[in-house]
Formats: sequence, structure tokens, C-alpha cells
Amino acid sequence: MAEQYNQPLDAAVLPRFAGVPTFMRLPVAESPQGLDIALVGVPYDGGTTNRAGARHGPREIRNQSSLLRRVHHALGISPYDLVQVADLGDCPTNPINVLDALKRIEAFYSAIKGAGAIPISAGGDHLITLPILRALAKDGPVGLIQFDSHSDTNDRYFGDNPYTHGTPFRRAVEEGLLDPKRAVQVGIRGSIYDPADLDFAKANGFRIIFIEEYAQRRPEDVMDEVRAIIGDADAYVSFDVDVIDPSAAPGTGTPEIGGITTLEAQRLVRGLRGLSIVGADVVEVAPPFDVGGMTALVGATLMFELLCIIAEGIAGRRA
Repeated sequence: MAEQYNQPLDAAVLPRFAGVPTFMRLPVAESPQGLDIALVGVPYDGGTTNRAGARHGPREIRNQSSLLRRVHHALGISPYDLVQVADLGDCPTNPINVLDALKRIEAFYSAIKGAGAIPISAGGDHLITLPILRALAKDGPVGLIQFDSHSDTNDRYFGDNPYTHGTPFRRAVEEGLLDPKRAVQVGIRGSIYDPADLDFAKANGFRIIFIEEYAQRRPEDVMDEVRAIIGDADAYVSFDVDVIDPSAAPGTGTPEIGGITTLEAQRLVRGLRGLSIVGADVVEVAPPFDVGGMTALVGATLMFELLCIIAEGIAGRRA
């Protein structure tokens, strides 16, 4: 008998505005055991240095994900027919102790990795990516595809704090979690604190595609380069919604004008097809700054795009 995969609630049975909100209207799983893909919320923004609020991101992304349907209109993929996927709930965090929060997040994702599932996460600020990488890259460094307006390779804040949403990828390189020669950052822009802010990333081999260069190229051309750099080895995908112009995604803590469009974001994510992705996140959705839920809808839609790509990859490897 063929395996029965979890399916979203049928909108013809229970309207999309009804029911308990979960990611994509999927069942909630108590454990990652038996899952191919785990959708996870990480309601933590203790690494934020200015406008907090991303801790509320997972809840609103779940709400907006009810607007999504079963099948990707352009790719023809119905991920729910390819893999076993469920909402694994929210990762435990500690809103008043950064080090303890990092430990809790790492432990939660270690269980996901141990179960053989691939996590797709909704943040939370960008610091959450560090403990996720600590869990997923225990066996060796992975590549990175980062869509962002900020490099997030700064060192410290207020003198001696090494853990903020501006430092996760510097720490990840220092801890041997990322291979910086297989790290690509797309959409970087905005004013910086010091001319040396990007020196670490450049010196260690990150490929930084600034928005000015990106604007002269097609998304598909950019992703051809990304795929060439990443190659066939494992990689992690991190999508910070502030890479999108704040006219389309205002609900984020550190907006920067001159960003990409939502359609370009979708085209970029579709360019990940065929890569070996061990996990992905969509971070920095901050509902207190949102307008009409539009940024949370962006976050939910990008999670669906990632779900389709990753599900297709899993099914392809099985075949």
C-alpha cells in the first residue's frame, strides 16, 4: 500500500478562514519522527539590536499561510503528494537569556536532524540561524545561500556581545559550520557602521552580490552563479525578508530601500531546484511593523516556495 502523506485541510470542507492556524493548514506533529520535512516556528528576537517584533513572526506567518493552496502554479508541484510534511510547532526559546535560547534551539533542531527530517523554519530574527546550523552542520560545514540586505558577518555589539542578528554568519564560519568558499549573499545593500564591516566576509571568500550588481542581471543568471558556487554538496538557505523592498515587505526590523520585488524573490528561490538543501529559514518578519499582513504573507509564500523545491528534491532522490 502506498504511503499516505499528510494533506492540508480541504477548503471545501472547512473554509480557509476557519480552524486552528497551522503552517499551510497541515496537521501538527508531536515529533519529527516519520517526517521528511518539518515546518517549525522560532518565536525569538533576542538578537535584535533596534526594532524588535520578529518573535511574533511565526504566528502571523501561520495565519497568512491559510491563503496558500495545494499546487505551485508555475512548477506544477504539489509537495503534499511527494513527502510527509507537518507543522512541528514552535521551538522552545528563552526571551530573557540569549545563551540559553541558543542551546534550546540547537537541541530542538538536533532532534529534527536525528529523525532524518529537513526543517523549514519561520523566524524570529536572524540570530536563530546560528543554533540551527550548530545542529545541522555537526557532521561538517555546509554551504550557504543567503538572501538579505545585510551581510550579518559583524563581530560584536556594545563591546563584548558576540550574539546578535548581525553576527550569525561570522560565528558560523568561526565555529566551522559554514564553508565560506561556498557562501553566497544576494541583495546586500544599505549603509554600514564602518568601512571594515564587510572585510570578514570578503577575506574569507563569501561571494557578495550587492544590489547594484544584482540590478544589472536577471534572477536566473544570478542563480546560475549561485548553483555553480554551491555545487553538489549540502547547503543551507536563509531568506531574510528585508532583502525585499519595504514597499512590499514593510513588516521587518531593519528595512532598506532599493530592494528586490516579491516576484524576483520567487524567481530566486525557484533557482534553488536541484541543490542539496539540508534546511531553510525565512526570518525577520516583524508583525508589529506590518501593514495588512502583507509581510507575513510574503513569509508564508516563500516558505511554500521552499517547501516545493525541497519536496521535489527529496522525491527525486528517492526515485
